[in-house]
Amino acid sequence: MTARDEVLARIRTALGRSPAGGAPAGDQVPRRYRSNAGLDTGALIGLLTERLRDYGTAVRRCPPSGVLAAVGEALAERGARRVVVPPGFELPGRYVPGVTLLADDRLSPGALDAADGVVTTAALAIAETGTIVLDGGPGQGRRALTLVPDYHLCLLQAGQIAGIVPEALDRLSPGRPYTWISGPSATSDIELDRVQGVHGPRTLEVILIGP
Repeated sequence: MTARDEVLARIRTALGRSPAGGAPAGDQVPRRYRSNAGLDTGALIGLLTERLRDYGTAVRRCPPSGVLAAVGEALAERGARRVVVPPGFELPGRYVPGVTLLADDRLSPGALDAADGVVTTAALAIAETGTIVLDGGPGQGRRALTLVPDYHLCLLQAGQIAGIVPEALDRLSPGRPYTWISGPSATSDIELDRVQGVHGPRTLEVILIGP
């Protein structure tokens, strides 16, 4: 037996495969991890809000009828006047006083950087980790859209909140390109000085829409 044959034989043994091939049946793989947080909507909202604020993310609550007003208030407090919106983004009233909404028709990185921010929706959020997940679908846009502008305002429905990661994965399609966001972009140098806005938006704000 050559060294190569010995290595491959050990790999087959570790994987539970015979030299003839074949893999262990899927039902033989133990799955004893939690698949659901078992939390109601109110508890999910509370946990997600706590996690987001721990990361330095501002969180606003509003009913479905108050989305336009909440967006207007958030942008006004930020001083944002020129804001990019992705394809498929729909806002009740479609007009925010004092704000120009720029449709992202493959805007250049320079144009994105010159904008005051971006407003998107999301695919879902994970309460336990405080993570916002984007899948590039309608209302969310391409990855550059939420990485280049310095301010990201994200609209999230209360029904889009999953409790834990396995629960979220059950809702997501494996064929989509995902961006997972846990708070504003930040990093620390060798002296552990925290700097925000290095790899994405310096400021992340979330509007939670629901009861």
